[in-house]
Amino acid sequence: MVRWFTALSLLALAACAQPAPAPSAEACAAPAEDHAVAEMYFGRNIGETLGVTDEEWRAFVDGEISPRFPNGLTIDDVDGQWRDTETGAIVREPSKRLTLVLTDAARDQAALEAIAAAYRTQHEQQSVMLVVEHSCVAFLSE
Repeated sequence: MVRWFTALSLLALAACAQPAPAPSAEACAAPAEDHAVAEMYFGRNIGETLGVTDEEWRAFVDGEISPRFPNGLTIDDVDGQWRDTETGAIVREPSKRLTLVLTDAARDQAALEAIAAAYRTQHEQQSVMLVVEHSCVAFLSE
């Protein structure tokens, strides 16, 4: 199971209890605007072996994430690490980081929670880490 996500989730929840202040309108230089930006971290091991294949991850993105956030997202491969509280051993596992710019706080929070619940259920995970911060965001185009 993914215990490091449990520990990091607790840290993320503590951070959510006292959120960082949003940038003031003056802090975001035009054309940027203040938006909440969410990062979710998904461990891919089940036990000590890779349990979520690339194909399963893609199916999860297509079935659970993209329908909830159809306007765009970013996914990175990352390396997770956590300390097993029972043995003290350092455990490492391949993970995925999902980054989303949020536009509707209530709707988006519910969607993030639904994504985490679906992943935990479908892939036998104890938790999914969520980090939400405010950032100045601009989509630069012609």
